[in-house]
Amino acid sequence: MQTIDALAHQLSSYLEPTHINLVRRAYLYAEQAHDGQKRRSGDPYITHPLAVAAILSNMHMDHQSLMAAMLHDVIEDTGIAKTSLGEQFGETVADLVDGVSKLTQIEFESQAEKQAENFQKMTLAMARDIRVILVKLADRLHNMRTLGVMPPDKKRRIARETLEIYAPIAHRLGMNDMRIEFENRGFSAMHPLRAKRLKAALQSARGNRKELVEKIRQSLQKRLEDELINALVIGREKHLYSIYTKMRSKKKSFKEIMDVYAFRIIVDSVDTCYRTLGAIHNLYKPIITEFKDYIAIPKTNGYQSLHTVLVGMHGVPIEVQIRTKEMDEMANSGIAAHWLYKTNDNPNASHLRARQWVQGLLEMQQRAGDSLEFIENVKIDLFPDEVYVFTPKGRIVELPSGATPVDFAYAVHTDVGNACVACRINDRLAPLSQPLQSGQKVTIITAASAQPNPAWLNFVTSGKARSAIRHFLKHQRHHESIELGRKLLTRSLADRGLELQNLDKESRKTLLKDAGTHSMETLFEEIGLGKRLPHAVANLVPSDSRKANAQSPLMIESADGMMISFARCCRPIPGDPIVGHISAGKGLVVHHDTCRNIIELRENPEKIAMVNWSPDVRGEFPVDIRVEVESGRGIIAGLATRITEQNANIEQINVHERDAHNSVINLTLGVLNRVHLATILRRVKTLRSVIRISRHRN
Repeated sequence: MQTIDALAHQLSSYLEPTHINLVRRAYLYAEQAHDGQKRRSGDPYITHPLAVAAILSNMHMDHQSLMAAMLHDVIEDTGIAKTSLGEQFGETVADLVDGVSKLTQIEFESQAEKQAENFQKMTLAMARDIRVILVKLADRLHNMRTLGVMPPDKKRRIARETLEIYAPIAHRLGMNDMRIEFENRGFSAMHPLRAKRLKAALQSARGNRKELVEKIRQSLQKRLEDELINALVIGREKHLYSIYTKMRSKKKSFKEIMDVYAFRIIVDSVDTCYRTLGAIHNLYKPIITEFKDYIAIPKTNGYQSLHTVLVGMHGVPIEVQIRTKEMDEMANSGIAAHWLYKTNDNPNASHLRARQWVQGLLEMQQRAGDSLEFIENVKIDLFPDEVYVFTPKGRIVELPSGATPVDFAYAVHTDVGNACVACRINDRLAPLSQPLQSGQKVTIITAASAQPNPAWLNFVTSGKARSAIRHFLKHQRHHESIELGRKLLTRSLADRGLELQNLDKESRKTLLKDAGTHSMETLFEEIGLGKRLPHAVANLVPSDSRKANAQSPLMIESADGMMISFARCCRPIPGDPIVGHISAGKGLVVHHDTCRNIIELRENPEKIAMVNWSPDVRGEFPVDIRVEVESGRGIIAGLATRITEQNANIEQINVHERDAHNSVINLTLGVLNRVHLATILRRVKTLRSVIRISRHRN
């Protein structure tokens, strides 16, 4: 068991005596604060903070981080306030401790919400001081090492949280050694039987492989010596969790994964990395699609290496990573390398990337509606695989695997994403939903009047894009529901001989009091969202029945809108007689006057709204068409040509063969109005193979 004296001795290799004394002081304070408290294992509680500080000392962290590690559970478990810590050890240490402490005083509805709120609090603290996350990771690592004494359900919950959040964060910060330990320990706790079996299979496979691994290693080493390259060649072991995830994601057997032999070659300089690559490509043939140059384009977390896959003796695949000693240390320690190998106060690339990432988290946090949405976006953002694409000016943009041009647009700037209408990939027009490949050049085409499309949420992969689109749509929905609510209330008040704009301050105040809301805007929004009926709200205002007006219909001006939607059962289009129905959460739903579904809804007249088409109504409206045809070649092409000649879009097409001679084709078209539809039907009717054509409703 670690003691404070042993830790102090370890710290003397890189900290000043005055700083070591401050760490010792923090230890004694924590020991006193946790006096009498025991861990589940039966050990005194102080053994945990001491072990966390020891993990940080291996990274050569500064004295303030080590003090925070000693004190990290004091606020949470002993009731000592943050201000007391500030007075004793300074504001910086108190802030670090507070950033790591969980929210304990608040009651949460669910475990997921509690986890999300705590993570949100930690993100804010990380933005002020990146060391918060390193103390938290060390705390989690020691908890994972001592997980054995926990009850099974708690063990699984902690392991899942580690695999979903802490292991990806360690990866994002380039701390590979810590990530591997998190993953292996998390896997063993989540799936003990699978881990046990895999471990046994791995041990027996290792014995069979030893000879071949050594043969390949020697042939690589010899080739490099012949080329006068001084290099260290190491056989690389795959860890348990990575074997398990590869088996699951790539649907491969254990044998298939173990048939790949992995090596790492460590050399003295970047120049030698490329010479080494040439030498081993001359020894074994490379698989050309498997080469990746992470030295020229480092990964998001600062990782640098050359990756190649060779076909070795007996056709076995050999994975090789080539890197310098500094790159190897960076790959294993990541952001911790900033402290571990610190020679001056200039932050290294990994440190700057980490700050950038935290800044991105903060932006997401501001846009997220709640903590659960925020943590979902963070999980998306922690995807380990990246694609690297170029802007037209040659700047590299890093995106998660599977990202689309919309993700790219939001990565450039939120305003570019919001105004995006089309894109070019390598100077050719491409769909906004097309997944991007590394090395492509992406150009975004924007329009001032454009706005995000809700359908984008079906294909974007980055947390930033998802949170920005949701934020915009929420904002838009808020404004549209207020506008719709205002119109509906104005109409209902007019039925009672009142005018909304003429209501005096006192009448508005009484109305809000009776309605139980604090502002007219909130009242309008609730009406627009269908949570309140406009008639019921209008009835709260004393009326003058002599001035009552005949109902004036609400005018529909556009096909686009979030709070006015068109029923799919009857698909009304401009020119059709229509009626509106106020639906909770959806706003106003417009039906055809003769729609069967509206008959039941008419039983509650308060939910029915009079609506009409504006003379200037604009946009495309979907309409269903049913075409009976004689079967034959080229019918679909002929139909499509006639329809597109009339400037209509085909949104959907389904073909049902009735028998060998006849088929029924169901189409959904985008049309402007009834006149436009009539023209299309006339043109399609003239096709020789068409037997019957009609508009399909209900």
